[in-house]
Formats: sequence, structure tokens, C-alpha cells
Amino acid sequence: MGFTIEDMLLVSRQRYEMQMAAGNEGWSNSISWLLMLEDVTIIHNFSGKELAVTTGLGFPTEEALLELVRLLIQQNASGLIINTGYYIKEIPDSVIRYCDQNGFPLLTVPWDVYLADMIKDLSIRVFLQSSTDEQISEALIRAIEHPEEKEHYIQDLLPHFDTDGTFQLILISAEDLDKMDTVERRRIAYRMQLYLTNLTHNGHFFYYDGCFVVIINAAGEKQVHEIIDAFHQRLSQKMPGVSIWIGVSSQVIDIVSLKTAYLRAGAALSMAKDHNITLQYFDQMGIYQLLYSVPDRELLWNLCRKSLQPLLAYDKEHHSNYVETLEMYLQTSGSIQAMAAKMYIHRNTIIYRMNNIKQLLDCDLEKAEDRLLYMIACMIRYMKI
Repeated sequence: MGFTIEDMLLVSRQRYEMQMAAGNEGWSNSISWLLMLEDVTIIHNFSGKELAVTTGLGFPTEEALLELVRLLIQQNASGLIINTGYYIKEIPDSVIRYCDQNGFPLLTVPWDVYLADMIKDLSIRVFLQSSTDEQISEALIRAIEHPEEKEHYIQDLLPHFDTDGTFQLILISAEDLDKMDTVERRRIAYRMQLYLTNLTHNGHFFYYDGCFVVIINAAGEKQVHEIIDAFHQRLSQKMPGVSIWIGVSSQVIDIVSLKTAYLRAGAALSMAKDHNITLQYFDQMGIYQLLYSVPDRELLWNLCRKSLQPLLAYDKEHHSNYVETLEMYLQTSGSIQAMAAKMYIHRNTIIYRMNNIKQLLDCDLEKAEDRLLYMIACMIRYMKI
């Protein structure tokens, strides 16, 4: 997940006497670059994940400092370092509270720290970690595409992952993501990475084949659910106008199973899009696990069409809803009373319709295998094939 606030603190606590003054929830924020600023002019050009550094020269009042923090959060910056002791003696309580409320890391270094050396040092570390991240991404893609060729990717991954441990893969898609240019896509990626709280070196984020990919390694299922649910909540709050879908795989063991996780996350993502659900776990898909894992979609559509054709034709000609009636019949295990209650129709009307449906299908729906076949056919209708 790149060079994070946590990484920076490990390096800088002693070397630069750096302290975290507020925004502890943002400890896992990754950093794209460090920028010195004494006014807000360039903030509007931020792409995301920038770490701002200031002496406070351009922010002499509490209101000005609070506005700086507000703008940085708005532009998805990773955090802010304040060089305290001269222009800013103490950080106002209002600024600390605001950073805490928004999980925005606010850090301090004393005035006698030479900022140029600190920025140069940390920028080099960010750059080196970025190069390492690219190497990891390439190795993970090879693991997905060619799991059997373990010798071609395992050495690049061993220093960073428990390759014999558990893996869970998340696919994230946004509307027109594959049509975006690199700059726009990177901007969204930076924002999303900031919303993946509590995920640092046991996870990795990259773009692959039209989706953002998150891989979580050696984490319990409860922890993974907490990370994903918090991410989902933040996306809803911070990006309300953007259509986003998330598919989560089941947990697999060993790096050679990463392709399996990728395919299952893809199945969950497809279901999320088809059913207009923002977040879908593969483990919660029921029989749709099988349907969305079938690569031959034409086979599924032919099964649906062949099974339901008499009813589809009748509904089209008579503007009726026999297919929906059949589906309700199957969902309620053939209970006329339950169907009447759910469809707000008199039970005699239900009986009449079901008699017609059975005649059209030439099936009395008594056998379990017949009911299963028609239930699957009804479910396929909700898949965008």
C-alpha cells in the first residue's frame, strides 16, 4: 500500500522528533509525495495522497489553519506536517478536533528540524516504495494469470507476503472506469486508497484489466470484513455521486490460489452490477456462486430461454406476468396463501394462473428437479447476459 504515515513515523520519530498530534485513524494513509506550502494556491491541483508540510508562515490565525486542513481533506491529501515553534507555537484545539473527526493525520516536527533535508529524505523513501509497489503489482498479476509458473513471481512476493497464508481479493469497478485517462483514474485510485483504513503491509492495491484490485494477505475473515465494510461506508459518504461496485472473493490459501480468488471476486462483482448492489461477497451469493462462475454465458441464456419460452411468449402476447407468478410459486414452495399475500391477489386468481402455467409448461411442478430447473431459469433472468 505504498509508503504510509505509519512508515514515516517509524523513520521520523527519532530522526526528526516527529509526533502525531491528531487524526490517528489515518495512520495507514499512503503518501504519493511531499509538498511544502505556505498558501492554499496549489492545493486545488492536488491529485490525492500528497503530504503537505508547512511552517505556518501563511496561516497565522486559527481560522486560516483550520481552512488549510479543510482544503487538504477536501483534496484527499494524506496528511499535514506542521513545523512548530516559531510561526505556530501550539496547534489550536479546534484544528485537532477537526482532524480527529475526519481521521486526517496532523503531525508536528520542532522548529530546529531542517525541513529541506527531511522532505528530501522522505521523498526518496516514497519514491523507492513506489518502485517496489510496481514490482509487487507485476508479480501479483503474473500469479493471477499464470499461477502454475510460481518460479516467475514467488521471489518478488516472498519479502512482502506470507505466500503460504490466506488471501482475499476485492475487485472495485466504477462507472466508465475503463474509459478514463490515466490521470483521472489515478485520482480516483488515490481517493480509494485513503478510504482503505487499517490496511498497510498485509495488503496491496493496483489497477488491472478494467478494475481496481485489493489483495489482503494473512488476515482473519472478521478483520477483512471490518476493512471492507468501513471502506464501503467511506465510499458512500465521500463519493456519493459516483456509481461504484465491489466484489469480494472467498478466502483462499496459498498464492497459487490467487487466480481462484480473482475469478470469485469477478463473479461477485458481476452480480453486484447486475443487481445494482454496491457491495457483494461471493460467500453470500448462494446458488448464484455457480451461475456467475459459468464462463459460457450463452449456455445459461439458452437454458433460461428454453425453460421459460412458453411463459415468455404468453406474457408478451397477453401482457401478463406468468413468469413472475411462477417465480413467486417457487419461492414460496407452492403456498397459494403465501403467494396471494405477497402478490396482493385473491387465491382463486393464483390457482387459475398456476393451472395455466402448468399447462403451458406441460409440467405439474411436483418433482424437485423440475422446480429446481425453473428456479434456476428464473434466476438467470436477473443476470445481464
